[in-house]
Formats: sequence, C-alpha cells, structure tokens
Amino acid sequence: MLPRAYPLANAVGRYTEDSVSTASPVRLLVMLYDRLTLDLARGEQALREGQLDLANAAIGHAQDIIAELLSSLDQDVWDGAAALASIYTWLLTELSTAVLRADPARVLACRELVDPLRQAWSEAAASGNLGAPQLAGAVG
Repeated sequence: MLPRAYPLANAVGRYTEDSVSTASPVRLLVMLYDRLTLDLARGEQALREGQLDLANAAIGHAQDIIAELLSSLDQDVWDGAAALASIYTWLLTELSTAVLRADPARVLACRELVDPLRQAWSEAAASGNLGAPQLAGAVG
C-alpha cells in the first residue's frame, strides 16, 4: 500500500510539470532564476555544514542552470547580452572553484550577484515587459 502522501506528491509533480509546460519564456526564465537561487543557498549551507555531497549536488545543479542560461542567450538580439554572458561564465568558474575549495563564501558571492538578476527578471515578468532588464540596474 502506498503512503497517503503519495497522491499529493503526484499532484504536486503534475502541477509543476503543467506550470513549466504552459509558462511564457519570461516566466520560465524567472523559474530558472528562482531555482538557481535556491540551489545556491542550499549549496552554501551544505558547505558551511561540511555536507560535501549535498553541496556538490546543489552547486552542480546551479551550474547546469547557468550553462543552460548561457547557451540560450542570443547575443545578437540584446546589447547587454555579452555582459550577461560574461557574468554567467564568471559564475560557472567561481562555482567550480567554490566546490574544489569547499568555500561557502564564493557561493554566497555568486548568490549575491544572481539575486538582483532574478529580481529584475521577476519584475519584468510581472510588468509584462518582455524585454531584457537593464543590466546595469540589475547588478549595480
């Protein structure tokens, strides 16, 4: 017999899948940034607690998200795209170093850089502005 919570888990999974499959491109971007922020927070905390396997998993997932953001960034469409690509590249490098050195401060620095970007995209999605947020305002 399955636990009572199992149907709820199925419903949550279905809801999440439906949310992703029906989301606009900007909403998907916000969802990626939300998960990236969560992964960075989890990775930082796991490093602080010496839980290297958990840290590696969370930070590895964060790197996967950043790699996806970087690969989907069309640098010919938006003037700020090259700067954002540089930020993504720096984040990938910094997170690799953080894992190698088990350095939660590096992960925190990455999260502090990602948070304003997430906020800018979230505000753009909420306002219906489908263009890119102003990068200077997003990270400055």
